[in-house]
Amino acid sequence: SQGARYVVAPMVDQSELAWRLLSRRHGAELCYTPMLHAQVFVRDANYRKDNLYSEVCPEDRPLITQFCANDPEVFVQACLLAQDYCDAIDLNLGCPQMIAKRGHYGVFLQDEWELLEKMVKLANEKISVPITCKIRVFNKMEETVQYAQMLEKAGCQLLTVHGRTKDQKGPATGIASWEHIKAVRNAVNIPVFANGNIQHLSDVEQCMEETGVQGVMSAEGNLHNPALFEGHSPPVWEMAEEYLEVVSQYPPCTLSYVRAHLFKLWHHTLQIHKDLREELAKVKNLQGLTEVSRQLRLRCQEEITNGGEEAGQVVGLPFPHWICQPYVRPVPKAPVANSNGTEVKAVCHKRALSQEDSDGASDALSKNKQKKKARNPHKNFCPEQKPKYIKCEQCGNPKGNHCVFNLCRGCCKKKAHKEVADCPSESLPPTPHTHTQLSFSDISFISSRLV
Repeated sequence: SQGARYVVAPMVDQSELAWRLLSRRHGAELCYTPMLHAQVFVRDANYRKDNLYSEVCPEDRPLITQFCANDPEVFVQACLLAQDYCDAIDLNLGCPQMIAKRGHYGVFLQDEWELLEKMVKLANEKISVPITCKIRVFNKMEETVQYAQMLEKAGCQLLTVHGRTKDQKGPATGIASWEHIKAVRNAVNIPVFANGNIQHLSDVEQCMEETGVQGVMSAEGNLHNPALFEGHSPPVWEMAEEYLEVVSQYPPCTLSYVRAHLFKLWHHTLQIHKDLREELAKVKNLQGLTEVSRQLRLRCQEEITNGGEEAGQVVGLPFPHWICQPYVRPVPKAPVANSNGTEVKAVCHKRALSQEDSDGASDALSKNKQKKKARNPHKNFCPEQKPKYIKCEQCGNPKGNHCVFNLCRGCCKKKAHKEVADCPSESLPPTPHTHTQLSFSDISFISSRLV
């Protein structure tokens, strides 16, 4: 990673091998794997193979493997298993999503400095490749600087700073603070990468000039224009066809990843050609995705031929819709005033699904529910009509209909095995793991028969 200035961010289900190789062809100098779960990586050999070992190729270097973790020992074990397949290991301390909150990782560890110090220090001592960290900033610049200095002291050898706070996500993403990034860069003696507000190559150059960082990382900008680091915006079909070619050269690539990339690349064109949007969502193989992309190219080229100078122009876009666009985050709806005059978010609440919706027109149901309805016409999606299940006293799952212990089937079996007592339910016959207790007279009778 030494000397790399143009960096492709770790992106779940998006920065896979084929996309990394495409990005490297168009100016990227360093790439990250998608975030991997350290605990699963240690436990599951197939997970290791599918997400790292099978994606090794000489063209995909330098490469940094990113883990999320909250246990020092588990993190080190994962690092040891990955270190021979990459050039550095990154600890994800920046993911702000709800799944990270539930899993207790990412940015939700940023207040646990003692734990983070132990994780980074132990990894730095045990592994043979550099340990790096990707963080988000605090509201207070001084706290952000102290945070970065703590990680540097613990052994972090490269720091990526996303200039947004934990709460800046989704509709409230806002603008990244280059001032915070600059303060961190001036306070530490290790290389720093900046992340945030990158739409063009000129933004990369401006960020490096204003903050003094060694490199700049792009995520969404790279997904919408893989040639961002080359400083130009090619026709979408060129990037799509080249990506599909790489996918076919380096199989296997998960189909959902490929579909997601095509939706990003063709985003603005698909707003116009909605029939092909539907087709892109439905096709079930790589050949089908390739054909939809080809049809989109043909329609765009026909539009160019027939439309003259105004062809492809869409309000709000700097280029015709078939050109890779700089990524601009959607602006959240303006707040509205409630009856008290206080501003509240203009949130669109989902209408409650009625019984008529569930039984009637299929247009009221999502596509996923329509598929379920086709498989099972008697399926009921109305929450008020669904039966209320009694919960298992141990795990909270629905209890068995006839279990006298008020347990689900799994917990009932465990209880029967542990306490040597069968559930007398007729629907739950004794399993090979359960035993009926014998009385003293039964034991005496059996003993006499054996003598």
